[in-house]
Amino acid sequence: MEQDQTIERLCEALCTLSRPDEAHALLADLCTRREISELAQRLEVATMLRDGRSYLEVSKATGASSTTVSRVSKCLQGAQGGYRLVLDRLSDR
Repeated sequence: MEQDQTIERLCEALCTLSRPDEAHALLADLCTRREISELAQRLEVATMLRDGRSYLEVSKATGASSTTVSRVSKCLQGAQGGYRLVLDRLSDR
């Protein structure tokens, strides 16, 4: 299988999940605890940036490096829109 196809399959697998416990089970199988923590940290960074917090505030509150905060900020403002989509859906709950 080509890498693009395997990534597409992973995305399809994520779409089959309907509850947080299912997502947690898949993440635990796919990622190390550290990788899961890093993903969660990036989502928290995105949340705080979207709420208007400064890079320094975000870095101090989350423990994320300035490089991570900057990268998440670029993604948050980028064309893909993944962070914006998920954060909007989470805030609608």
